[in-house]
Parts: sequence; C-alpha cells; structure tokens
Amino acid sequence: MAANFPPVTPLLKPIQHYLKTAQEHDNRDPIVAYWCRLYALQLGLKIPNQGIEERKLLLAIMDWLESTKKQMADNESITNDVAAQAYLENYALKLFLYADKQDRASNFGKNVVKAFYTAGMIYDVCQIFGELTEEVTQNRKYAKWKASYIHNCLKNGETPVAGPMPTEEDNDYDENEAFQPNPEPQPGPSNTPAVLQPPVSPQPPPAGPTNFTTTDPFSYVKAPTPPSEPEKPPGGFQPYTGGPVAGMAGLPVETSRLVTPGGVQLRPEQITKAQKYCRWAESALNYEDLKTSIDNLQKALRLLQTGQDG
Repeated sequence: MAANFPPVTPLLKPIQHYLKTAQEHDNRDPIVAYWCRLYALQLGLKIPNQGIEERKLLLAIMDWLESTKKQMADNESITNDVAAQAYLENYALKLFLYADKQDRASNFGKNVVKAFYTAGMIYDVCQIFGELTEEVTQNRKYAKWKASYIHNCLKNGETPVAGPMPTEEDNDYDENEAFQPNPEPQPGPSNTPAVLQPPVSPQPPPAGPTNFTTTDPFSYVKAPTPPSEPEKPPGGFQPYTGGPVAGMAGLPVETSRLVTPGGVQLRPEQITKAQKYCRWAESALNYEDLKTSIDNLQKALRLLQTGQDG
C-alpha cells in the first residue's frame, strides 16, 4: 500500500519524521504505516498559515488513509482503538528491547540507533489513543535519549557508554530536537543529553526478545518484526447496546455495560483499563516475567470484581 506523496514543505517539517517512519513500514507493516500517517495528519492540521502545497500534502494523506482503511476494514488493529493501541505498544516494545539488548552488549551501530529512534516515534504515535501510561512515557523518553546519545558519540568518534549512565545530569533531552538517524552522518544536538534510567515494571525487563537478529533492522536489511497476527483485545471484547464512543480510528467503538458481583456497574474506561492489565500480563509472559504477569492479572481481577483500581 505504498504511495507517492507530494514533498514535505518546510512548514510541515514537524511531521516529516512520522511520514518517513510510515514510508519505511509501507511494505514491512501496513498497520504501523497507517497510524504513523494518521498521527502526522493530526499534527499537520494543527500547523497554522498553511498554503496550497501544505494542503495538497495533507489531502493526499487523507485520501491514502481513507483508501487504506477500506482495504483493511477486516483488521481490528485498524478499526478498533483498543486493538490498535495494543499492537503499536507491543511493536514499539519489541524494538525497544532489541535495541536495549544490543546497547547493553556494547553492540553499537546505526541499527541500534534506528531501532531506539523508531521505537520513540511509534510511542509518540500511541498518543492518538490518549495519555500515555507512565511505563510507556519512560520507554519513549529513554529510547529517544539513547538514539540521540549513541548517534552523537558515533558521529564524534567516541565510544558510547553501554546501558544507563551511572550518574544523572541536570540537562534533559529535548523532544523537539529534529534528530533523525541516517546512513550518512547528520548534524546532531551539540550537548550530550541528560542521563535517563531505563523503564521498569509493569513493562518486562529489557532482556531482549530471542527472535531478533543483530542485523540493521531499518536501513538495508529486513527489519525484525512483531507477530504477524494483530493483537486482539483480551476477554472476547464485544460490541454492545450502550451507545457509541467515538474512537480515533474513525469508527464507533463500543463497550458492554458490565456489573461486578457486588453490584457496581463498570464504566467503559474501567473495562478498558482491565483490558490493558491483561495485555501487560500477556506481554510479560512473552518475556518469562511471571511476577509482573501475575501482578497485572490480579489488578485486572480486582478491578472487574470490585470496580476498584490498584
């Protein structure tokens, strides 16, 4: 579903990185490409003082999104926000764990920079579905910092420090920095980014997935990819009669009105939170983190039985 788009004008430069990430995934993973372009469109529409060239690009993206949604109408990771969020978070986490494993093993290179960078971009895209969780926010910030830090070290002929730094600085990584890894050296931020610590529970510890290779996943060699089957909402999530809740995917997203054994009616956001706990539990099992999996399943069970979170 790759397509030719009008060039990105200087005014729309803030969305260029997301369009580039989408282009890289057109053949590799159309689901990621779809949501990256949708996020780019949302950002682009907010930019003021647009001219004919800017509107031409944004309209082309709209047409592509509409056509792609029709072609993939049977894919829940396109039409259902809950499934889409789970898919993107899982995809970004796999890239993050791959890059973190290579980084901690001192296997530095543009493939690691690109994996960290792309994980950060896809975590950005997850903001389509609402506020990021604390764990995703930590992943996102650490991935962007590591991409910029390793990139600058390699550009300056320095050896990066593997893993998190032993001490913290007062400076912080500027998320607005227009950094993008490239096969050719590109100007990077002049200051070394601040030290950040890697994310912690409930995300699985960065031991690294076993099915990834050490080849460059985003330049000239085929990338490691998440599971071919899109992740579905746990628990057999079904539409109901309680009225539509508008979803960012553009289609109505509905939830059932459930009542706990104690007679408490669960709100849609509580059901969604229980589904997230189940997804985190499943993700932890994929990385043999039994403790985190049990903890999240217990939280989901408590929420569904009592209506109380925590």
